[in-house]
Amino acid sequence: MLILARHGRTASNAAGLLLGRADPALDELGVAQAGDLARALAGRPPALVVASPLTRTRQTAEALGYPVAVDERWIELDYGDYDQQPMRDIPLEVWQAWRSDPGFVPPAGESLQTMAERVRDACAELAEEAAEHDIVVVTHVSPIKAAVAWALQVGIEVSWRMHVAPASITRIAISPTGPSLVSFGETHYLTSTV
Repeated sequence: MLILARHGRTASNAAGLLLGRADPALDELGVAQAGDLARALAGRPPALVVASPLTRTRQTAEALGYPVAVDERWIELDYGDYDQQPMRDIPLEVWQAWRSDPGFVPPAGESLQTMAERVRDACAELAEEAAEHDIVVVTHVSPIKAAVAWALQVGIEVSWRMHVAPASITRIAISPTGPSLVSFGETHYLTSTV
């Protein structure tokens, strides 16, 4: 099983900022959410724990209590000049371009399509082992959406129709016929919420 977990909350998340490659640590609630996540996943030790290189994902992954492998492909979408900006301040025409064109690149950023390609590669690389063992990947909103699109064999455009909460879990089973989405955005175990 490929178990995708979003990192716990940061102050930037709480403030409603776009958070891409900026590297804040978890806030107090985020640390508590990482603990909740660790307890939720404590039943079966994973064969591998992977995290993006950013502090918030590594902190969340380390709370699980296992060695953590860092994989750059699981890093958040690069929002470029819009990173750390309030979402409400992003011009309407930018949102429209993002939503209508997966190849749209924000100034100094990265397209959804480019991000989706690197995540698809990472998923494909983990698939064989995930067919036999649990693999936990602690990552961000956009890579989780891209992994779901990979599992469903749909375009990354579907990401605009998903919400991924902090410290939520999404599960993708791998069988001989390919990946299948088992659950999306589990949060029932969180005792520490926004």
